[in-house]
Amino acid sequence: MSPTPRPRPDLPADSAARPEGLDESAWVDVIHKMDEVYSQLIADEVALEEKNAALEQSQQFIFGLLASMSDVLVACNRAGEIEETNPALCALVGRSDDALRGTPVATLLADDGERRRMDELVAQSRRAPASAELQLLDAAGQRVPVDFNCSERLDAAGRLLGHVFVGRPMGELKRAYHELRQTHEALKQTQQQLLHSEKMASLGRLVAGVAHELNNPISFVLGNMAALRRYAERLQQYLDTVHAQPQPAAVQAARERLRIEPLLADLPSLIDGMAEGAQRTADIVAGLRRFSVVDREERTRVGLAGVVERAIHWVRKGTAPDFDVRFTPPPGDPAVLGSPGQLLQVAMNLIQNAADACAGLPGRHLQITIAPAHDGRAWAIAFADDGPGIAPEHLSRIFDPFFTTKAVGKGTGLGLSISYGIVERHGGTLSATSTPGTGACFVVTLPQPV
Repeated sequence: MSPTPRPRPDLPADSAARPEGLDESAWVDVIHKMDEVYSQLIADEVALEEKNAALEQSQQFIFGLLASMSDVLVACNRAGEIEETNPALCALVGRSDDALRGTPVATLLADDGERRRMDELVAQSRRAPASAELQLLDAAGQRVPVDFNCSERLDAAGRLLGHVFVGRPMGELKRAYHELRQTHEALKQTQQQLLHSEKMASLGRLVAGVAHELNNPISFVLGNMAALRRYAERLQQYLDTVHAQPQPAAVQAARERLRIEPLLADLPSLIDGMAEGAQRTADIVAGLRRFSVVDREERTRVGLAGVVERAIHWVRKGTAPDFDVRFTPPPGDPAVLGSPGQLLQVAMNLIQNAADACAGLPGRHLQITIAPAHDGRAWAIAFADDGPGIAPEHLSRIFDPFFTTKAVGKGTGLGLSISYGIVERHGGTLSATSTPGTGACFVVTLPQPV
């Protein structure tokens, strides 16, 4: 940038006005020197303006960095007075940058104990940058834990100017960790669901084959039971006719030795038990087929008291003969529309789970009650035991497929999941509550017939 030429003074025309000892050439040299000095001044001014512009740009860059920091920053002098902050700190403590400048940094801390910890942090920073958690007071006067890093601030000659504190509120760290943990748990849950889906698909194919193989023999048994009942009635009539006539002594002795009379008396109940067992097996096969392929189901009127009593009977006949189950049928005939076999399966699963939970604990029992719910629009069947209860971390997962707290080989984790699906398909709900140490309560709510 060329300097603007300054106007030269005209040389005096009268040589008498010139100073003695100075001729015209001396004046020309003076003017040239003045031009050089002026040009240098202009160049220095231009360089200064460029440096000021660069300095301002650097300052704006630093201000931008400070403003964009989510961590809080405090720079103080050797006396511990605040010289610089950033918007994150101002927002945290609820004070402006102008209000904070010149105030002791210790005024940001919650109490004297935190101030002593800051002094220790400053002392540790003499050897190397140090860190510590300090409690600040936020805009509402609440204590906020902040993880601070402290380092010394030195000049070009290495002399101490003060200290710089950079910290992150622990609430943000905890929130970030919580979000990370939730994401991790969701990922693990998704992986488990994918694994369970593959298991369920394989199990469905297996169940479909097993159900198909069992269906034919069960059909034979059910068909033959009807014929056997008719034959038993005819034999009963024939023997009654024969026994009405006088019998030889040998025949009478054989009759008593073979206990024909008790046999004839037990025969109807034996046939009824076999028929009920065959029908129960058929219902299980039908349930397995529904488990593998969802097809249409016929709904009939089902008495809930009868379902519960049959479930208690079969559980006692099976794995829990000594389990104390207390049930008093309610007055009237509480009934719902549904599948008798499926509802029996639900009741048996819940009773069996209570028996397993109370196993080895003498004096424990299961109380079953049936009562109206939802202002008489539904029936609620409650299965309440006084066993060890369910842990809180397990309560939200007990209806998940394959989830079980039983030992390996003691359960598949499908009972409650299948029961939940059955009740849901009947338009009802299956819920559970528990207090560890005092037992658990499962409630099946089913709508009453309209």
